[in-house]
Amino acid sequence: MRRVKFLTSLVVISFFVVLNPMTQANEAVAGKPASDFTATDSNGKSHSLSDYKGKVVVLEWLNHGCPYVKKHYNSGNIQALQKTYTKKGVVWFSIISSAPGKQGYCTPEEANEVINQKKAFPTALLLDPDGIVGKLYGAKTTPHMYIIDSEGILVYNGGIDDIRSTNTDDIAKAKNYVKLALDELLAGKEISIKTSRPYGCSVKYK
Repeated sequence: MRRVKFLTSLVVISFFVVLNPMTQANEAVAGKPASDFTATDSNGKSHSLSDYKGKVVVLEWLNHGCPYVKKHYNSGNIQALQKTYTKKGVVWFSIISSAPGKQGYCTPEEANEVINQKKAFPTALLLDPDGIVGKLYGAKTTPHMYIIDSEGILVYNGGIDDIRSTNTDDIAKAKNYVKLALDELLAGKEISIKTSRPYGCSVKYK
């Protein structure tokens, strides 16, 4: 009888693992090659990650309706990072994976308007309304940050910093993981913190 119950439980668990979409989601792993993708930006231009081999690439998941994102944009924190590192040759992709009708979704025109309003400096703002790129990388929050080195290896996956709050006053006190990793990478040093727990609003997938 116990064996029957055990086997039944095992079948149920296996069924859940197969069907639960969260268990099927890809997870970008630091130290492994970054998955290639193609996405269209807010100006209608197509970008493939493989086109930027030889460049350091930052992926920033974005939802301007999220209070955690507002913290970093209203303070100018992310814009400062974008401006500093794109001037150093880093490619910075902001990515919106919000589905139509959900918080953060933007049409191309709305996306460009937001870029202007926020005075943002991404290389491009990629629109991912079907969530294909977000799910490929396992992006969980906005913001969720990834850094890919010039050889196409993912070298950082995690939060923007180490203080999980919506308070702009915490930015100056926080350890900015993205800045740290980019400075180390551009200086030819080993990345000291390769992963951290991302924080923010959940990505508003379909």
